[in-house]
Amino acid sequence: MSEPEPSAAATDPVDAIFDAAIERVLRDLPLAFAARLDTVAIVVEDEATPDQLAAVHAAGLFGLYQGIPRTRWGADNASVASKITLFRGPLARAHRTPERLAAAVEATLRHEIAHHFGIDDARLQELGHR
Repeated sequence: MSEPEPSAAATDPVDAIFDAAIERVLRDLPLAFAARLDTVAIVVEDEATPDQLAAVHAAGLFGLYQGIPRTRWGADNASVASKITLFRGPLARAHRTPERLAAAVEATLRHEIAHHFGIDDARLQELGHR
């Protein structure tokens, strides 16, 4: 019996860069933070939808956190499913080399994970992150 042919996604170098960058970020997170990502889906989409752009008043996005930050969970500490979306098209167009793309995917994912932990954009800027 012959081996199945790899899907287009499995052979796409951009997808491979995204997969490896996401794995690195998750692997390198301190255990205390990684354990608190269990209710967060991390997905890659081609482009942001008009609704996603309108929700954050942006003309373009590399990534988007949708959910309730852990700092806003109720007294019973009930988990609520959250989602981090990385946008393949804008990231790949803005970062043309594999190295720059990988670094941008990692930075974007870390940025969105920070939002999950209640850190807003102003505080991220204070900390020296975009």
